[in-house]
Amino acid sequence: MRRKDMVSWTSLIAGYAQNDMPAVAIRLLPGMLKGRFRPNGFTFASLLKAAGAYADSGIGRQIHALAVKCDWHEDVYVGSALLDMYARCGKMDMATAVFDKLDSKNGVSWNALISGFARKGDGETALMTFAEMLRNGFEATHFTYSSVFSSIARLGALEQGKWVHAHVIKSRQKLTAFVGNTLLDMYAKSGSMIDARKVFDRMDNKDPVTWNTMLTAFAQYGLGKEAVSHFEEMRKSGVYLNQITFLCILTACSHGGLVKEGKRYFEMMKEYDLEPEIDHYVTVVALLGRAGFLNYALVFIFKMPMEPTAAVWGALLAACRMHKNAKVGQFAADHVFELDPDDSGPPVLLYNIYASTGQWDAAARVRRMMKTTGVKKEPACSWVEMENSVHMFVANDDTHPRAEEIYKMWGEISKKIRKEGYVPDMDYVLLRVDDQEREANLQYHSEKLALAFALIEMPAGATIRIMKNIRICGDCHSAFKYISKVFGREIVVRDTNRFHHFSSGSCSCGDYW
Repeated sequence: MRRKDMVSWTSLIAGYAQNDMPAVAIRLLPGMLKGRFRPNGFTFASLLKAAGAYADSGIGRQIHALAVKCDWHEDVYVGSALLDMYARCGKMDMATAVFDKLDSKNGVSWNALISGFARKGDGETALMTFAEMLRNGFEATHFTYSSVFSSIARLGALEQGKWVHAHVIKSRQKLTAFVGNTLLDMYAKSGSMIDARKVFDRMDNKDPVTWNTMLTAFAQYGLGKEAVSHFEEMRKSGVYLNQITFLCILTACSHGGLVKEGKRYFEMMKEYDLEPEIDHYVTVVALLGRAGFLNYALVFIFKMPMEPTAAVWGALLAACRMHKNAKVGQFAADHVFELDPDDSGPPVLLYNIYASTGQWDAAARVRRMMKTTGVKKEPACSWVEMENSVHMFVANDDTHPRAEEIYKMWGEISKKIRKEGYVPDMDYVLLRVDDQEREANLQYHSEKLALAFALIEMPAGATIRIMKNIRICGDCHSAFKYISKVFGREIVVRDTNRFHHFSSGSCSCGDYW
């Protein structure tokens, strides 16, 4: 073009920004300024979109400064683009500051703020912002609902999720795959597999993400056979199978102990011209190791076409913890320490292996190493949602306002389940103390206190849902099975790895976890 104008520059910048080439879009700006063209609102909106996709707040701040110089920063569309850019860069304090200064807020600016909090993992603020948006008379869109459901899924706040779902129904918006997938994921991660299945069955237009989300839900609940059936249905229906699909089915096989099926599906990836990635190898190592085939898992690692990562060796180490194999466990731990020295998980696992096998000198050596390197074990905590509030507990917690009542309730629970055959499992007290102290140490774990409180507060027959930030303790797992039978309750526990659904004295995991 012999003569370029404001429109031609802006069109080219917008074109690159909209076609996933943010770096090229941003590189055009200096040339535009040298030509003495002054950016307008459309230019700034495209540049800020590119900076957000580039996830570089430094470049974004420079464009923000230019918008201020050109007096475009208070425009509602530029302001929304600014807000979205800072949110995509994870700078939520700046995003909120921009939002607060907007004279005229619109649905785009509200959605950008909510999705920013959702991406940042701040579910509570995302929910509060959503409620404020509704109070201010703005209608939620598919983008709004998708961000809110993603936030609730991370929180596991089922009641909040049902409230938002009800709002979707009242709005009479058609349940698209875009919203339906996040709704399905929300119910699955909030401990309601029944509702997740209902959403899946009622969706008219299922896409590969829908099928994969349902497959992931089966995997998380340890429903291996159901996952296999679902996967085979996907194949028959002609659903596009990608690497995520195979990762989901391999995870389901690992959680369900389906070694034969898992190995078959891993080999099947070649039929679909899919190259296994490192996550697939990690899952197969977990599949073999959890089933007790530690030597086969080692051989599998040595035959990998790429260098094993810390995650691969970590999967083997976790399996050694299950089977109390200190020799292979130390070998795996050495590799993890070398590849990822800052991870606190592996040293804790190694300590647990030595302590559970009575090798206290070796356990003490690991403790000293942890102290020297500054590695600290993450404190265990459990929480339960009740009437729009969350109650959190740690082991031996006496800070709750009703602590005395909770401890008394647990005492009554303990008496009842002991009569039914519950015996505290001392193997899960990894401290060198006498039996009396070991048993006392077991009694007031965070998940037990959360359950005792839930039994006090929740009406008879109501399902109890507990979240935990680390793996559920084996003794607590045993106690919860008895409690579900004695008290006639369904108990759902979401820990860092999976779900456990206790009912009538048994668990959905089939004690394979």
